[in-house]
Amino acid sequence: MYEGTFPHKRYQKTLEFLRKNFPAPASVLDLGVRNPFTEFMEKEGYSVHNTSGEDLDINTEAVKTSDADIVTAFEIFEHLIAPFNVIKDIKANKLVASIPLKLWFSPAYRSKTDMWDRHFHEFEDWQFDWLLEKAGWKIIAREKWTHPIKKIGFRPLLRFFTPRYYIIYAERVKTS
Repeated sequence: MYEGTFPHKRYQKTLEFLRKNFPAPASVLDLGVRNPFTEFMEKEGYSVHNTSGEDLDINTEAVKTSDADIVTAFEIFEHLIAPFNVIKDIKANKLVASIPLKLWFSPAYRSKTDMWDRHFHEFEDWQFDWLLEKAGWKIIAREKWTHPIKKIGFRPLLRFFTPRYYIIYAERVKTS
């Protein structure tokens, strides 16, 4: 449907994963401010509401009060100091989230010009799985993909073979 129109490979992979695990129509609370991917989800038939840029480490009200069918979090949790809090407080019973994976050959991302555009966490897949489990979620589906860079060199070669992104579909564990 969107072949060749995605600005990033991760947009295409993310939308395919979302479509496969939680097809539209559905109401979505997307963590983070409105962004280009919001429009892709809306074109797919999802009704999307984004958070307002509040500090989700401190203020989790948006996830506690939302009546959305599903919460999505695409490359958000690595920016938080304490992602456990917001993940635990999500009211919805469905979650699709993606993170950049920790790469042994590259330091965590840190913008030199934007103090908020930094990765406090870059998880290994098992760490993210454990975080979700501790917060009351069961992972139903998962996928990884690479992010090759069109440059010559040792790191670009490693990026060609090493998964960079990890996405999960999880459901809230029923508690009695």
